[in-house]
Amino acid sequence: MKPIHLIFSAAAYLASQTIYAFPDKPITIVVPTAPGGGNDAMARIIATKMGTLMKATFIVENKAGANGAIAAEHVAKAAPDGHTLMWGYIGTHSTSPALQKLKYDPITDFEPVGLTAYSPILMVTTPSLATSVKAKNNKELLAILIAQKNKFSYASAGTGTGPHFAAELFKLSTGADWIHAPYKGAMPGLTDTMGGQTNIMFPSLFVAVPFVKTGKLNAIAVAGNKRSSTLPDVPTLKELGVNGVDVTQWYGIFAPAKTPKAVITQLNTALNQVLHDKDTIKKIEDQGGDVESSTPDELKKLVASELVKWKRVVQQAKITAE
Repeated sequence: MKPIHLIFSAAAYLASQTIYAFPDKPITIVVPTAPGGGNDAMARIIATKMGTLMKATFIVENKAGANGAIAAEHVAKAAPDGHTLMWGYIGTHSTSPALQKLKYDPITDFEPVGLTAYSPILMVTTPSLATSVKAKNNKELLAILIAQKNKFSYASAGTGTGPHFAAELFKLSTGADWIHAPYKGAMPGLTDTMGGQTNIMFPSLFVAVPFVKTGKLNAIAVAGNKRSSTLPDVPTLKELGVNGVDVTQWYGIFAPAKTPKAVITQLNTALNQVLHDKDTIKKIEDQGGDVESSTPDELKKLVASELVKWKRVVQQAKITAE
C-alpha cells in the first residue's frame, strides 16, 4: 500500500490546537529499542520537530526488550489521552504478533496516529564470503548461497524480528536451506556476520549502511521493490533473479486505544506537517530511511495487511517462538 501524502497548513494545525486544548503536559514517545539505533534516532528527530511545532515538551523514553513487547504493553495500558505514544514498527505491530500471542493486540489495543518512514531491508554477507566460495560477483554468490544446502548460517535480531522473517521469506521463495542464528538485537548479529561467525543477515538499511560504506559488510541486494537512494548501486533481489522477497521496515506512531479522535487528528496533523519539512526529510534520509506520511486509517490498514502476510509466512515456514 502506498499511503497518500497529505499536506497540512500550520494554520489548520493551530486551529485544531485551540479547539482541543491539547497537550496540557509533556508527551512521551516510547521507543521499543535501546538508544542509538535507527528507531531511536528517527523518534528523536520527530519528537524534536513536533515539540517545536506544537509548542510542547516531547520526551523520548527507551523501553527495550522482548522484541518490543515491553514497550508495546506499557503504551497499551497507558492513559488514552494522547500524552503517551508508541514508536511502533514492523516488529512490534506485525512480525512478533504474527508469530505468537502477546499481552497486547496490535490492532485493538492501539489507535494509529500515522506512518513516519520506511527503511528497506538489505541482504548482506561477510566480506570474505565471495572469495571463500569462489564467486566472481554478487549474482554468482547468491546462486551458491541458494544451491548449497545446510551449509550457510544467517543471523537475525531475534526470533520474530524483521531480519528473521526476511530470511525465512527468502528461503520460501528460493528453496535455500540456511541455519538460523538468533541474536538479542541487530548489532550482535551484525558483529558476528562481519567477523565471519555467521554468513548472511537481512538488517534494516539504518543499521547496515555505516558498515557497508566502510567495507565491513558486503551488500548483496535490497529486499524491496526498488533501489535505495542511500545505496543506489546496490540492486534489488528481483534484479538478481529472486522474486517474491519484498520486505520493508516501516515505522509509525500509535496511541493507546480509546484515545479521543480529536487528539488523534491533532497529532496526525502535526506529524504530517513535520514530515513535509525539508530538514526532517534530509535528516531521516541521512539515516537511511524514506519519509512517508499517512492518515490514521491508512496505517491501520497497513498493520492489518502486514499481519496477514506474516502469519502466512509463519505457517508456511513452520516458524515457532523461542
